[in-house]
Amino acid sequence: MKTVKSVPPSDLFIPSGYLNIMGYVDESEVNGPGCRAVVWVQGCLRECPGCFNPESWSFKPNQLIAVEALAEQILQNPRNQGVTFSGGEPFWQAEALTQLAKLVKAKGFNVMSFTGFTLAELKSIDAPPHAQDLLAELDILIDGPYTESLAIHSPNSLVSSRNQRVHVFNLELQDQLTWASDQVEIHILKDGRRIITGFQGHMNLDD
Repeated sequence: MKTVKSVPPSDLFIPSGYLNIMGYVDESEVNGPGCRAVVWVQGCLRECPGCFNPESWSFKPNQLIAVEALAEQILQNPRNQGVTFSGGEPFWQAEALTQLAKLVKAKGFNVMSFTGFTLAELKSIDAPPHAQDLLAELDILIDGPYTESLAIHSPNSLVSSRNQRVHVFNLELQDQLTWASDQVEIHILKDGRRIITGFQGHMNLDD
């Protein structure tokens, strides 16, 4: 397994109060419980074989968006009940995502995140900066890198490979773990671009 540092490249610069994201969709039903917004952050050092979002590996600025503006976008859709952070690696932008989580949770939303780190790594002294702050805001965490040799293709699985674990911190959501890893969604944006999301899909922002 590839050894991954707990901090992003030293030349990464994102203005305070901003996120560098790869993509965003509303009303997803395959990325967590209920109907929710999904934020894919930009930047990951793992480069896992079989990764569904290799476009997310680069740390170069892609879409810089203010946390408050993104929170407003999430909250203005009446169908959204929660938000999911994916990537890329969310915990390399933990400080800004913590701010975002607090804003949406204040309006009654639940917050979930995927991560390539394990929960133990995120609780350790070597965790990315502000990792514990983000953990404190999460209702659900799915941890562990995607491992192609351990891939699961089942309509009954919440995770995409057998090494990954679902951690439910908010027990009110325990009976809402009903999404499946072997599903995809296609979102068609106003400008005609398509986003294909789900464990069997990939982000496609150009076609």
